[in-house]
Amino acid sequence: MKADKGVINWLFTGCILVFVMVVVGGITRLTGSGLSMTDWHLVTDTFPPMSDAAWQTAFEEYKKFPEYQRINSHFTLEDYKFIYFWEWFHRFIARILGFVFLIPFIYFLVKKRMTQRTVFQCLILLGMGAFQGFLGWFMVKSGLVDFNQPDVSHFRLSMHLTFAFLTFAYTLWIALDLKYQGISERIAPLGKIAVWTWILVVLQIIWGGFVAGLDAGYIHNHWPLMSDGQFFHESIRLEKPNWLLRFTEGKSGVQFIHRTLAYVVVGFIVYLAVKSRKYTLSTTQKNGITALLVVVFVQVTLGILTLLYSVPLWLGVTHQAVAFFLLAAITFVMHRVRK
Repeated sequence: MKADKGVINWLFTGCILVFVMVVVGGITRLTGSGLSMTDWHLVTDTFPPMSDAAWQTAFEEYKKFPEYQRINSHFTLEDYKFIYFWEWFHRFIARILGFVFLIPFIYFLVKKRMTQRTVFQCLILLGMGAFQGFLGWFMVKSGLVDFNQPDVSHFRLSMHLTFAFLTFAYTLWIALDLKYQGISERIAPLGKIAVWTWILVVLQIIWGGFVAGLDAGYIHNHWPLMSDGQFFHESIRLEKPNWLLRFTEGKSGVQFIHRTLAYVVVGFIVYLAVKSRKYTLSTTQKNGITALLVVVFVQVTLGILTLLYSVPLWLGVTHQAVAFFLLAAITFVMHRVRK
């Protein structure tokens, strides 16, 4: 059965919407908007409050929670409307994504325009989307319960962020399977390197989530060394009692892993590019590897600038957005050298 172009375009549209949703999620995080909506209603939260009374009710509800009491007690209603907008917009795009995926899926299923394999893969995507919604509320809930910790768990934030990236990558993989159906360009040695590089990129995304969740980008704003001209700053050892906690819960340790792992990712991508020169590549493979090289160096540059300038909003959001392009590029290359 020949792959249906409508199905392929639908999956690529899903990729774009996941990208938009994560970018808006980054803005939501960096503007401190993530806890502005203190409950989750599938239908009634579809649109923001439509009257002054409704806005006041929402604001009064927000005042009951730790973030307002500990951090934002100076907020006016207008301040609250600003942070509410970004969290609402993030959830609204998630709803749109759900409709954009589910309705065409049912249509293609009824019209028998997908193979059994594609139907099964899309059912997995449906489950991933539902689980992503759960992770979003699971994350928000962690910031509403502890008066002494008016922020979301950085572990839950990273789970929510990383799973969005994985959902994007799997959607892209299915689309590529259909687009290049019957076209084999497998180069096994490059495939192995690509898999390890993909794993490293995902690990980097996980620690990027830790950095975001702990606000670890606001310290050690120096490069190539950390503060005080140290490669491995002494604060890493002092923050937590053991190495596991230092590298997963300590701000300095988390930042150290994220900035050091970036070099490893670059090294693997450069190695992949150099190794690829020993083989006869298709134009598609050459373009994929070239794009991967360009994106990783853009991403490293953005990461350095984001750190040096203490995470201004536009740089932080751009850095997160380009991480999507990096994952897309390595997923594409991995697909083309393994299939």
